[in-house]
Amino acid sequence: MSVEPFPQWLRPPPGGFVAEDLDRLPDLPPHTELIDGSLVFVSPQAEFHMLVISLLEGRLRQLAPADMRVRREMTVTLGRDQRPEPDVLVLRAAAIKGPATTTYRAEDVVLAVEVVSAESRTRDRERKPQLYARAGITHFWRVENVDERPVIYVYELDPATTAYALTGIHHDRLKLSVPFDIDIDLTDIDRL
Repeated sequence: MSVEPFPQWLRPPPGGFVAEDLDRLPDLPPHTELIDGSLVFVSPQAEFHMLVISLLEGRLRQLAPADMRVRREMTVTLGRDQRPEPDVLVLRAAAIKGPATTTYRAEDVVLAVEVVSAESRTRDRERKPQLYARAGITHFWRVENVDERPVIYVYELDPATTAYALTGIHHDRLKLSVPFDIDIDLTDIDRL
């Protein structure tokens, strides 16, 4: 039995990887993120995760005003060694540069959404919200799987503390007036 050699490009350079490395490193697995200068490889998605992303992406796209766009699983460059990949994001339409875009700037993101998975609990509940808040992303949603149902924790940035404040917990329906009028029947996940 032979063991695959460790690819040399996986070895972090002194000081860690930087945001641009995600565009330069060969053969990176899909959805690789950069958190605190380290590459993060994600596990295969569970169906719940995929269905929640599809539900939110579809409904947000229908509801978003003309000056906003909805994307899924695209990275956001938050700093030199921070390039996480929200599951869903809403950004200003002016930020769209074309089909070769691989990342967005934090100042263009209006909303970042993370669907918590077993392997990403700490990142999605703690580290990523800290990073998004420090970067000035005004709205953050964390989606939890509670008995196979999506529960959405809605946060808004407190500019005085640059930390998120919980503004609501939504079980069957997500009805908000910020960042724009949103009304999503979360039970629609059963019909996807």
